[in-house]
Amino acid sequence: MDVADGEELTVAAALAQARHHDDRIDLRVLLGHALERPLSWLLAHPEATIDGRARLLFESLWQRRRAGEPVAYLTGEREFHGLSLRITPAVLIPRPETELLVDCALELLPAGKATRAADLGTGSGAIAVALAFRRPLLQAVATDISSEALEVAGDNARRLGVAGRCSFRHGAWLAALGRERFDCLVSNPPYIAEHDAHLAQGDLRFEPRAALAAGPDGLRDLHIIVAGAGAHLHAGGHLLLEHGHDQAAAVRTAMQATGFSLVHSVRDLAGIERVTLGRWHVDHAHTADYANRLS
Repeated sequence: MDVADGEELTVAAALAQARHHDDRIDLRVLLGHALERPLSWLLAHPEATIDGRARLLFESLWQRRRAGEPVAYLTGEREFHGLSLRITPAVLIPRPETELLVDCALELLPAGKATRAADLGTGSGAIAVALAFRRPLLQAVATDISSEALEVAGDNARRLGVAGRCSFRHGAWLAALGRERFDCLVSNPPYIAEHDAHLAQGDLRFEPRAALAAGPDGLRDLHIIVAGAGAHLHAGGHLLLEHGHDQAAAVRTAMQATGFSLVHSVRDLAGIERVTLGRWHVDHAHTADYANRLS
């Protein structure tokens, strides 16, 4: 901090440390966290003095952020699909792109009907919890190979009032589902190539490598899920997968070769094919209805 030790630190002085747009965003989040105040309060009280405890916390957080630690790990929370989730370094930080995966699943899960969905590799529980929160009749099963991740996911389900409709199981991908079948399988698996230079940059340096990288081309876990998904879907059920910016064609090919019909990729706000989905054992009578729901 540019303010000397012993001098009072005001909200305005703290926020003046920002050197560019991202700094301003991060500073506001960290200062609000340290003061336990919302952004609106910070903007309305620039002259407010930051007390000793809050100042020490804020300065520590800001130093760690400047060293590269993700804001979500520093504050222990992240907003996803309008919900506040607890986040720890044991889980991947939910991205806005993954909200598209949830939106696509919601389109295919009727609001007024009891349905079952499985979230494979749930991490923080973001996808399973968001689906259960938005669909009150949905029963969700979430799997993960990390016991620490499952603890975070279970806590998020409890905090958001959907624990009674979410069950969390330890195991890799589909292995924890037994012989059960679902109306929908969703997953945001690792899809970065294991030697990709981006893994050593930015926030990715601090996130669990097992939640990011998947073999030499990033497709290993996507192929595992596609190959086993049919055994856990009702006829007419859906598989939805998030993937990398250049992987849509490979995922479509794998799904079609495995027996999925009406395979389709959906673009995110940046125009990138981000989510690919298909229907298991669809019959021709449903083709027009399904196409209309995707449009």
